[in-house]
Amino acid sequence: MLKGKTVVIAVSGSIAAYKIPNLARMLKKAGADVQILMTQNATQFINPITFESLTGNKCLIDTFDRNFQYSVEHVALAKRADIVMVAPASANVIGKIANGLADDMLTTTVIACPCKKIIAPAMNHNMYHNPIVQDNLEKLKKFGYEIVTPETGMLANGDSGDGRMPEESLLFQHIIKEIAFEKDLAGKKVLITAGATREPIDPVRYITNHSSGKMGCALAQAAMLRGAEVTLVHGHMDVVPPEFITCVPIVSAEDMFIEVDKRRMSSDIIIKAAAVADYTPVTVAENKIKKSASDDSMSIPLKRTKDILLHLGQNKRENQIICGFSMETENLLENSQKKLTKKNCDMICANSLSSSGSGFKSDTNIITLITKDSIEELELMSKEQAAHVILNKILTL
Repeated sequence: MLKGKTVVIAVSGSIAAYKIPNLARMLKKAGADVQILMTQNATQFINPITFESLTGNKCLIDTFDRNFQYSVEHVALAKRADIVMVAPASANVIGKIANGLADDMLTTTVIACPCKKIIAPAMNHNMYHNPIVQDNLEKLKKFGYEIVTPETGMLANGDSGDGRMPEESLLFQHIIKEIAFEKDLAGKKVLITAGATREPIDPVRYITNHSSGKMGCALAQAAMLRGAEVTLVHGHMDVVPPEFITCVPIVSAEDMFIEVDKRRMSSDIIIKAAAVADYTPVTVAENKIKKSASDDSMSIPLKRTKDILLHLGQNKRENQIICGFSMETENLLENSQKKLTKKNCDMICANSLSSSGSGFKSDTNIITLITKDSIEELELMSKEQAAHVILNKILTL
């Protein structure tokens, strides 16, 4: 994912430095060339050898260290960097960078870097809210730096409050969001549905299906990484939705219809990946029969829910792309092609429940991309890989 990318992590003096070796490991595993800068104070919290062992690169601390191949090292590294993250960022280092002070290897290099720079503050709650620190953070924002909002919780001194640096997994997500993929969807609004809707029968029971939401979340993640503004309208899911998107949780098919209808006209691309329950129980008023949750012998009258994909196709605006999913047990191509035409979609992603490695809850998928002009059968791949292939195809429509 990050092969060929150079990531500079600048570590300042904070107890939160203990999280950074795992971040370095995650970046290295993703294929990045990881370069670590440390202040002298940071070396009191963690030994530079730890970073050198994990990254395979010399940890840079002293501006005047001559133990490397001759070059103006901070300038050479600044030219190579694709992104810089200062994490943890102490109040001291934030103040220096915000005011253009470069008196060590870390601040000199960060200020020399023309690439995207991210600051992850970590300090005591009272320090973080000091007006001077807040003013420095605002100054950095004005200069194009991204600030990672600290988490709230127990701090190193036992106090509770905000000022705690987020977990390394979130820091990793901030980095890949910026540099993992070309931003070929920048400026596009993408609306995605995912997960399983639930239609209540009574206070205890409901009708649903086996959708896990994995494919929809993979599409949301891929679109976000490629620069899109993503809204995910989702029912019940077995996975946590990705960071940096707008999530709209719903329960029933009617809820999903309402939320999608609100947003359809402002969306450039709509992907309906949710497995909507096609039927909902007839209400007591409609059926004139009182149902008991304990009465299992009673058959439950059903009525069809609104067809979201059909509604989208019938009300498609100019230059809008609509992509639906078709999950079939038989006649995959025939049924999916009918859906493409009937529901006025630009593309249908068809997959068979009977194929090994495909379908509900699986981490992989076998998808056939169907448009009015082509049928493209994809090989077995992860849902993350499939998401990018689907977006690639959408961009050609």
